[in-house]
Amino acid sequence: MTTAFRPERIFLVTSLVLTVAAAVALYLLQATTLTIAVAPRDGTEPALMRAYAEALKSTNKGVRLKILPFDDVRESAKALEQGKADLAVVRPDVDLPANGLTLAILRDQAMLIASPAPSGITTFPGLARKRLGIVAHRDADLWLLKSLMGYYGLTLQEGGTGPIAAGQVRLVPLAEDDLPQAFANKRIDAVVAVIAPAAPMALRLVSTVLAASKTRKAEFVGVDDGPAIIERLPRLQAVTVPAGLFGGSPKVPAEEVKTVGASYRLMARASMSRTVAADVTQHLFELRSRLSDATPAADYVAAPAYETTAEATSARLPIHPGAIDYYEREQQGFIERYGDWIYLLAVLGGGFGSALAWLRQRLRRLRRERIDVVMDRLLEILAEARQADPAGLDALTGEVDTLAADVVRYTRERETDTRTMAAVMIAIETARSTIADCRRMSGEAEPPRRQAFRLSAAE
Repeated sequence: MTTAFRPERIFLVTSLVLTVAAAVALYLLQATTLTIAVAPRDGTEPALMRAYAEALKSTNKGVRLKILPFDDVRESAKALEQGKADLAVVRPDVDLPANGLTLAILRDQAMLIASPAPSGITTFPGLARKRLGIVAHRDADLWLLKSLMGYYGLTLQEGGTGPIAAGQVRLVPLAEDDLPQAFANKRIDAVVAVIAPAAPMALRLVSTVLAASKTRKAEFVGVDDGPAIIERLPRLQAVTVPAGLFGGSPKVPAEEVKTVGASYRLMARASMSRTVAADVTQHLFELRSRLSDATPAADYVAAPAYETTAEATSARLPIHPGAIDYYEREQQGFIERYGDWIYLLAVLGGGFGSALAWLRQRLRRLRRERIDVVMDRLLEILAEARQADPAGLDALTGEVDTLAADVVRYTRERETDTRTMAAVMIAIETARSTIADCRRMSGEAEPPRRQAFRLSAAE
């Protein structure tokens, strides 16, 4: 008798399917771990990203960050481009990864040039033959400054003494503490920094410039040709320094100053799912107040400016569609995110239920088929017994006992129908009675009776 469809095996298969379904559910609900390349090592972004990673973990968000530190933003951009990281801190004017899309602006930086009034230095051409002090700069800041000088036909002279040639601007590197003395000794005429306008260091620099002025006023170099410059240098961006940012009575600056600058951005690989990108962006802004307790850099995090979705996705520095979903409040809910999986599990569940129903029908059919075979043989034995000789009757008696034992084993392994088994018992008893009658009619003594197999409903 076959044992391929025993009930315990069906239970095992059912348990296995349910276990797999539970494992899939746990996989879908577990936190997503992303690797983030962070640079520059001496900047404010590493502290911000470490605080963000800790906040995600402590608040049990569905995202976890694994920080991969680098010395320079070129390295972090390459890590994203080469697939070593899922996220990266990038400065686009230094290196823009081919597969990078913006999630958020971590810090906007402006080219800020200020001089004590009345210096008359209010435009880039006005810097010709001037000495420009620079503090806390990076190579990318020098590239930006040289690019702007070149646009206005000026050449940046790094170091040197003596007279300054026409069309040149002498750059004088200084420590921040040396600025007051440098202005007092006429070593510099103005100071430049590529910095977030509202950063504490920017406030200190402007205060130093104001202190160096006899009128307690400062003049700022504006970039009126910003749109044209950005057309030539598309990885830069326009920045406006609002009036009164550095002081309100009197306002410093007196009017808003238009300039250009660069930005540090949190970028994600373009292949990242919209759902994950939206979550990373959402958590960054939701946790910003918590992050600001750990580092002031959190106060500078901002959404990239755009007017339409088409503009956001087709800009020179395009925004990730997942981030746009968050900014436009079009994030997917649980059903939208996992609807396909839920539908698939429902289909699989329906298919599994159908398979169970088929197996049940198949088991019933097998039981009926086996019982039908036994019943048919017992009916044949009734006919054969009337024509059998004594030896044949002995053989038929043994076969009836074998069939009875076979049915007993079957009922132990399978759930059986009571009415069917009652019919089988009647057929077995009838076959035995017929064989016994045939022996008496032939005048043969009935052999010693063996222990018979008796079937009952309890069996």
